[in-house]
Amino acid sequence: FICGYFVYLSRHKLLAQPFRTAWLGLLPMMVGVGIYVISTTVPTLNHFNIQGTGVWLTLVGMTLLFFGWRSMTWLWFPLVYLFVFGQNISERLMDKVTFPMQDLTARGAALLLSIGLDVEREGNTITVYHHGQPKPLNIAQACSGMRMLMAFSALGVAMAYTGFSRFWQRAALVIMAVPTAI
Repeated sequence: FICGYFVYLSRHKLLAQPFRTAWLGLLPMMVGVGIYVISTTVPTLNHFNIQGTGVWLTLVGMTLLFFGWRSMTWLWFPLVYLFVFGQNISERLMDKVTFPMQDLTARGAALLLSIGLDVEREGNTITVYHHGQPKPLNIAQACSGMRMLMAFSALGVAMAYTGFSRFWQRAALVIMAVPTAI
């Protein structure tokens, strides 16, 4: 929906001149279809990120084929946005990124809790002592902030693209999505 809104914002510029077919668009379209077919039939390559790349390449090829090179001036950003934020994060990457984020969350929570409580932190587990009894709190993978980071980054990029004209404002908004999510 967000990519469609980006295209809608550029509709007057897109419709200012007639579309011209770019036959070179067949190449990324066929490569994208090939990547998708191979990734769904070969078990070792069966991965949703590879399939998503194939679908995205097919969309880029279709855009070039049907709308031409001039339209890519305004459609490249929605297509790149779709590629970056339309992908599902693989478990391998999630594990590599979420553990340090969990650790950061555990350190921050232990620091804040230690202001008024007796607290010990061991790894991603915080033990709060209440009336001498330990109450363990586990910082789970869902608490790492990775999903919020992706959502805030996607929203930050969308708002920066539609709301600001200066580069430094756009960059500041996108950069501020990271500490806000964490």
